[in-house]
Amino acid sequence: MIFCAYGYGSGSTAPGRCSTYVSKACGAGDSSTEPYIAGHNLLIAHAEAVRLYRTRYQAAQRGQVGIVQVSHWFIPYDAASDADRHAVKRSLDFMLGWFMHPVAFGEYPATMRRLVGRRLPEFTKEQSDMLKGSYDFLGLNYYTSNYAQAAARAPDGSKPSYGTDHWVNQTGYRNGVPIGPPAYTPIFFNYPPGLRELLLYIRRIYGNRPIYITENGTDEANNSTIPMKEALKDDTRISFHVNHLKFVHKAIQEGVNVKGYIT
Repeated sequence: MIFCAYGYGSGSTAPGRCSTYVSKACGAGDSSTEPYIAGHNLLIAHAEAVRLYRTRYQAAQRGQVGIVQVSHWFIPYDAASDADRHAVKRSLDFMLGWFMHPVAFGEYPATMRRLVGRRLPEFTKEQSDMLKGSYDFLGLNYYTSNYAQAAARAPDGSKPSYGTDHWVNQTGYRNGVPIGPPAYTPIFFNYPPGLRELLLYIRRIYGNRPIYITENGTDEANNSTIPMKEALKDDTRISFHVNHLKFVHKAIQEGVNVKGYIT
C-alpha cells in the first residue's frame, strides 16, 4: 500500500510519479489512476505467488504464506457525527481494505468501487477466485492513529487522487490537542489503544486467521550529546512497547488470534 499510494499518488517515494496538481515536483504520472493500477497488479502478483507455492511446494514443505498490511486506526473527529463515523469506515476501507478485502473476499471494498468508479480496475472471475483466501496468516504494521473528519468533494469532481477519493480529512489533532504523544516523525502519534481496536476490527471484518504484528515502533530526535550509557536506557521505547503490548494482550484475551509481536 505504501509504495502504491506514495510512489504513484503523492510522488513522495520512488518512483516519484503523481499528477502535477498533487505535486509540481512530479515529472509525470496520474494520481487518479496509477495508484490503483499499481495496487491491482501487486494483488494479482501476490495471488499468483500464493497459488504457485500452494500447488507446488506447500504440501512437501508444510509452510505457510501470508501478506503484510499496514494501517492506522481511525476515530471520529466528532463522536456524535454520523458523517465522521462514516469517514472512519471509508478511511479503513481505503487504507486496510484496499488490499485486505481482495485477499479475503476476492473484490475491492464497496466503498472504493463506489467512490473511485471506473478508475478502479476490476478483477476477472479467475483472478477473484485466485485472490480469495490467498493468505494463511496476516502480518500487520501499526504505528499511529488519526481522527477522521468527513470532507466535501470538489463539485465538479476535478483533480481526483487516491489521497482525496475517500472524502476524509485525517489529522492527529482535535481542537489543537494531539490524539497521543507526538513522535519525532510529524505524522506519527503514540496511541496504543488503536492497535487493539485495529486487531478487533480485523477479526470482525476479515475473520480470525493468525496475526503477527510485523512492525510497531516510534522514533525521537537524535541527540548525539547524550552519553551512550544514558542513551541505552531508552525509556521512551520501553514505555512505547510495554503500553502497546498491554493492548495486544487485551485483544488476545478478547479472542484475536495474535501469534507474535515483532518490533
